[in-house]
Amino acid sequence: MQWQTHTVFNQPTPLHNSNLFLSDRALYDAALREGAAWDAELLASIGQQLGTAESLELGRLANANPPELLRYDATGARLDDVRFHPAWHLLMQGMCANRVHNLAWEEDARSGSFVARAARFVLHAQVESGTLCPITMTFAAIPLLVQSLPKSFHGWLKPLLSDRYDPHLLPGDQKRGLLIGMGMTEKQGGSDVLSNTTRAEKSGDTYRLTGHKWFFSVPQSDAHLVLAQAKGGLSCFFVPRFLPDGQRNNVRLERLKDKLGNRSNASSEAEFYDASGWLLGEEGEGVRQILKMGGLTRLDCALGSHGLMRRAFSVALYHAHQRQAFGKNLVDQPMMREVLSRMALQLEGQTAMLFRLARAWDNRADEREALWARLFTPVAKFAVCKAGIPFVAEAMEVLGGIGYCEENELPRLYREMPVNSIWEGSGNVMCLDVLRVLGKQPGAVALLVDEFGAVKGQDRHFDRAWRQLQQRLRKPDEAQGREVAQQLWLLGVGAQMLQHASPPMAQAWCRLMLDTRGVSPVDGQVQNDLLLRATGGAC
Repeated sequence: MQWQTHTVFNQPTPLHNSNLFLSDRALYDAALREGAAWDAELLASIGQQLGTAESLELGRLANANPPELLRYDATGARLDDVRFHPAWHLLMQGMCANRVHNLAWEEDARSGSFVARAARFVLHAQVESGTLCPITMTFAAIPLLVQSLPKSFHGWLKPLLSDRYDPHLLPGDQKRGLLIGMGMTEKQGGSDVLSNTTRAEKSGDTYRLTGHKWFFSVPQSDAHLVLAQAKGGLSCFFVPRFLPDGQRNNVRLERLKDKLGNRSNASSEAEFYDASGWLLGEEGEGVRQILKMGGLTRLDCALGSHGLMRRAFSVALYHAHQRQAFGKNLVDQPMMREVLSRMALQLEGQTAMLFRLARAWDNRADEREALWARLFTPVAKFAVCKAGIPFVAEAMEVLGGIGYCEENELPRLYREMPVNSIWEGSGNVMCLDVLRVLGKQPGAVALLVDEFGAVKGQDRHFDRAWRQLQQRLRKPDEAQGREVAQQLWLLGVGAQMLQHASPPMAQAWCRLMLDTRGVSPVDGQVQNDLLLRATGGAC
């Protein structure tokens, strides 16, 4: 007797072997429009390689096999090293080869290098997010170190700016590539770094650090930038893994964090036992030094969340094109088509705004562009990172039960989403920063008047929202900081859509995001255009 209970059919194939760049028309257009047309061919090559089944499998393996702390070697000597799965090293090698950690800092960096680097970052984020952490911190630290690297470490400049990944446990001047981590927060303080208790006492040309870090990010880094209390106040120190004489620094790793997501990446607790550190800047300038990097890391938080959202949507849309329910493909069911169209529209606006922000960073020598970046970077980090959590949950619903199972990549994407809202300043910290810029930066409000005035009269929902925000800005209330930041984000995105999207798509975005009286369905032709663009087609 034959026992056959069922056959498998109507099960979509996984999304493998797609070009992550060419299949995303919003990303393609934004990268070219904002100054990275010269990088389009390489971006297409990177997108093709990252979209392969092999690359996606590396992302899965790196998270299924998290790092392991090696406190001692076989002889019992203190080691304080971290062991990673080979998939991690392959992913890191690809990131460094694509210069995601230093593209904008090359001596001969081209105009638009920030935009090109942002596009590469978004592509890599769709494959694996844990590897973004060391890349982001290194990217943010390089400009500070190029200006103020201690003389004993000038040999580090070449490997910092190389395209090589070198995981060997060696002094920095003996390596082909370097990574920089950060050690800011302590048990008692979190974002309130002024309450740090780690002490730094001057000893000749260096300082001796004694204390702890509650989050010591990427402990395998070649050096960390560490905040500690010196005689003159909270200061920033360069703390290398190996000292100039080749000896290990007195930094001990106590344990690795057991995190909700970001499992491929090592986050640790560390203690300093008279560890050697070199002062960066002046004593008491620690916060100012760190803030030089804060904007860069916050921009990456927004870009990383956007990449995760795009990948979740791509998986959902690909599934909907194949899965049948009630006699039609899911993508042809009216309510599902509306859900997918709204998700695509959200990504269209988000992409346009983030790459306008990358262009502002590219042109920060211009005072107006520098102010634009200063204001909208915390706005973007707050809005995009918050939006990502429900967005990925919506993508899960498109797949149904299989989207909730670990064989699918969506659970991993969902676990990754909250970290970017927390790391580098939580939502409230971002909103306080936005209020600080509006209150203390001359010209911030005038910048908004010019920016939003350029599209005034094109959409009544936009005009109404701008009038409402102007009322709030006359007497900003800290308790309404989140509402101010969210409105700034929506108006910033709306302005980009009105400038660059087709009029029907821009009107649909403004109606969906800015009409507080209720949302009408997205027009059928706009739905068609959005879903076509989401698979690489043009309007």
